[in-house]
Amino acid sequence: MTPAGLLVFCSLLTRTLCVIAPQLPDFKTGDKKVVNGPFWHEVFTETYEDHEEDISTTTSEPLPFFEDDASTNNVTAQLGSRVYLHCRVHDLGEKTISWVRRRSEELHLLSFGRHTYSADSRYSLAFEQPNDWRLLIQYVSERDEGYYECQISTHPPVVRKVHLTVVVPKVEIVDERGRPLQDKFYKEGSIIELRCVVSEVPQPTRQVSWKHGNRMLNYDTKRGGVSVKTEATSNGALSRLYIANANRNDSGNYTCSLADVATSAVSVHVLRGENPLAMQRGSASCFYPSIAVLVTFIS
Repeated sequence: MTPAGLLVFCSLLTRTLCVIAPQLPDFKTGDKKVVNGPFWHEVFTETYEDHEEDISTTTSEPLPFFEDDASTNNVTAQLGSRVYLHCRVHDLGEKTISWVRRRSEELHLLSFGRHTYSADSRYSLAFEQPNDWRLLIQYVSERDEGYYECQISTHPPVVRKVHLTVVVPKVEIVDERGRPLQDKFYKEGSIIELRCVVSEVPQPTRQVSWKHGNRMLNYDTKRGGVSVKTEATSNGALSRLYIANANRNDSGNYTCSLADVATSAVSVHVLRGENPLAMQRGSASCFYPSIAVLVTFIS
């Protein structure tokens, strides 16, 4: 090729490269590109190190759930007793359990994890292996009745509601017909017999006690002739107090109690000479206890 021809060829080649060069793309780290041009089949093929995070596939943790035990959704407790509200949770993992007291629209935190947050010392978290997050309430009162929530700290929280019913025991000293008594009359030398009916007791485990004034009669050995017989009934107990050979010292106030939860009282009058049956009948309409006491001391 002549010098003149070589000059023309170089000039054309330079113009062509100037046109093609701006079309080459910018490459960033991690790009892998193939560019086809009219003059070469493959101009650029290059792989850079990829610093992007690998998306790893992990197995998701099982969601926690409550044990299906409908028998623990409604709990009945006797006034003054201690009660556990159960909350059994499976697959808890890293989640946390909390107990909350619901009153209308208000929520009061009682426990979080294994820590108690209630200002009322009667409430505490009593965890039982393997998975029972029990809430313990001691000395149950009527104001404790209502709904409680066991919550799992998922999003949104999973909630299990427990309703607590508080039963107030009923104690009555009754006559032979089962009617409540306020006064009872006995003839000197007779046997005093008093009946005490305890009802509305879901768990009849507490002892029925008898007192004459401040003196406990259940285990009395000083007086002699005193016995107490108590038998369980379908919803409580029936207790009988017997005092043999009654005398005027046996007059006074008698109480029948179910622990310190419920009490009933009767005034006993031991008479000398008067007809107790007549006094008993008269007391139903116009008898005043103070008169009976006066008659007792005068006689």
